[in-house]
Amino acid sequence: MKRPEKEVVVAQLTEQFRNADAVYLTEYRGLTVPQISDLREKLGRDTSYTVAKNTLARIAAKEAGIEGLDEILAGPTAITFVKGDFIEAAKVIRDFAKDNKALVIKGAAADGTVYDAEGAKKLADLKSRPQLLAEFAGDVKATMAKAAYLFNALPTKAVRTIDALREKQEKAA
Repeated sequence: MKRPEKEVVVAQLTEQFRNADAVYLTEYRGLTVPQISDLREKLGRDTSYTVAKNTLARIAAKEAGIEGLDEILAGPTAITFVKGDFIEAAKVIRDFAKDNKALVIKGAAADGTVYDAEGAKKLADLKSRPQLLAEFAGDVKATMAKAAYLFNALPTKAVRTIDALREKQEKAA
């Protein structure tokens, strides 16, 4: 690759690093083209799975402000650029790696933090944003239901107490 071509590739990679919410690095050696196509399909439209020269990827990552990928960018590396919910992408990559032993998770970068292979795998164990929002909504609904019950219980209890007092006075009279 000639220098002008390399500059174009670095500019494209830098833009992808900047626009991505997360980046996953995997070793793809041993995967067939159909397997890589299957992984790309499973990752979805908001994710791109790219193979690039490590040197160019290092330069692009540094230009994008991501430090700490130098050790991870060694050997054959494919870069997964994720826009949106990066936890779902982590789960797809983890599950695909379980089924296809040739795919090795090397690391990740998300929310300004660089993760090693173990850290990248742990990202997949986190709950996704929709799951967390659903749990939060359920908690809020349960709290509101308890509050409504308590607010309704006070007047009901007061009415029962007043009725009991009235009956007691009527019997005494």
